[in-house]
Order: sequence, then C-alpha cells, then structure tokens
Amino acid sequence: MFQDLINEALETGRPYIKEGEVATYIPELGRADKNKLGISIFCRDGSRFSCGDTKDRFSIQSISKVISLAVALEVCGFDMVFENVGMEPSGDAFNSLIKLEGSNSHPYNPMINSGAIAVASFIEPKVSFEEMLKLARCFCQDDGIVLDEKVYGSEMSTVARNRAIAYLLESKGVINGNVEEALDFYVKMCSLSVTAESLAGLGLLLANDGVDPSGKRLLNSDTVRVVKTIMLTCGMYDRSGEFAVRVGIPSKSGVGGGILSCVGGRMGIGIYGPALDEKGNSIGGGYTLEYLSEHLNLHILDSADAKEA
Repeated sequence: MFQDLINEALETGRPYIKEGEVATYIPELGRADKNKLGISIFCRDGSRFSCGDTKDRFSIQSISKVISLAVALEVCGFDMVFENVGMEPSGDAFNSLIKLEGSNSHPYNPMINSGAIAVASFIEPKVSFEEMLKLARCFCQDDGIVLDEKVYGSEMSTVARNRAIAYLLESKGVINGNVEEALDFYVKMCSLSVTAESLAGLGLLLANDGVDPSGKRLLNSDTVRVVKTIMLTCGMYDRSGEFAVRVGIPSKSGVGGGILSCVGGRMGIGIYGPALDEKGNSIGGGYTLEYLSEHLNLHILDSADAKEA
C-alpha cells in the first residue's frame, strides 16, 4: 500500500520533467540525464521504500549547506553563526549579490551561497574537509560518499561569482580568515557525491531529533530544531514560501537535482531529479513531494487528527 503510493507520487512528478532543464552553469552538472527521477523514504520504524533512480550518484551541491550549518552550530555555537548570518528568506536567487552589496547587511540566511560561504569560513579553521567527509558519511548512513573530483574541478573553473561573494564578505568583516581556503572548503562540500538513499538517511537523522538508527545521538536537539526551521523557511531558494504552503515539509534542494526532506518523528525523504525549475529546484521532485504531502498528511501544519487518519 505505502509502496504503491510512492510509485504513484513519482509518476505524478514525472510528466513535469519535460518543463525543466539540468544546470549548465557548472559544466559537469550539464552532463546529467534530465529524465532521471527517484525517491527513497527511510522511516523511523526501520522500514525503507524506494522507487526509480535512487542509487544513481550525483552532486549534493546546496544540500551540503544543511550539513555545514549543523556542524557550525555544534562546533562554533548558535551565537557566533547568527551574529554573522541572518535567519530570513532573501527573496533573491541563491547566488545573488544584490542585497549583500547594496547594504551593510550580513548574508540573509545560511541556505544561500553568501551565508553558506560565511559558515564555511567559520568551520574551516576548526574542522578539516576530511573530517567533514566522515561526518557526511555518518549523517547520511553512506560510506560511499566521496569528493567528486570532476564536479569539484568544474565548479572551481567557474567559481568567479562565489569568489566575488567571498571577498565581499571579507570586506564586511564577516570572513576574517583565509578567503581562498574558505571558498575551497565550500566548493568541496558542494562536490560530494550522494544518492537519493543518502539524502533519505540524512533526512531520517533530522526527523529523529539527531539520533541515528542505532540509537546514537549525532546532533543536539537544539541544532536539529534550528536546522529544520531554516530548511522550512529558506531551503528551496526563492520558492521557499510557496513550497512551505504547498508541501509544508522542511526541505533543502540542490542544483545537482537532489531534495532532502524530513518529517519530524516519522521519516526522511531523499529525491533525485536533475531537471530543474527556473529557481533551481528539482521540478519532478517538487511535484512528487507535493503529492506525498497531500496524500499522507505530511504538511507540518496539518492537524493532529489528519496526521493520524
């Protein structure tokens, strides 16, 4: 029954693929097959469900911002992070400089590039990339996660805009360390190779209050609450508000085609669909999640009676 519903959700999202396009501003991402689509769901009771292209590896891209924010909160603390990075939706594209350049403001939130580069600069002196890679594998329950060297090289060859953001952050006093090292750290985190199943594992960790399936606590409850809240309000680029209304599940997308979602106390969801809408979100994945949210009453503001139905 549940597997049938997942299959239906995926088939609901599939027709929209033709309206999307793969990301090409990072050349290596343009090689993806836009017709791929898959969903994995890891439930708190240990059951797992998958449909479609859930074992294909792809570039995590902006979903890595969730991992980096969680680690920054654990290592640097809430006050340091949010004294330098805001908590508000920006309303602009993820790589925009407009509001950052046009005022004395800090980055609007940790889910856009300026905020994530700032967060990377806080982490980089304290936690090595190799340690972050181990944490990503642990959080996602996936020892196969590696740095995709082709994506990393391709992204570094087209990094001019993010470099401009990083040096603008330095001029505002947000980045106080080595700008190039922070930028390299950020790009490496975006270049991790994951699957839909990896993202479902990470989603389950967040859905289960930072406790992994073995019962080991990996993240503090406060960290998880903050991360999930920022995902809900800022995780889907400048479509976050509409997504919160229509789907209502804390989620984070990436231009590699992934969507990470978590339903508190119930399940983690991972999606792969490299055909993107004009905002940079998986178009087939978004409609798949909307179908699931409606039919399983997953919206964070659904009534308790609806969730139990």
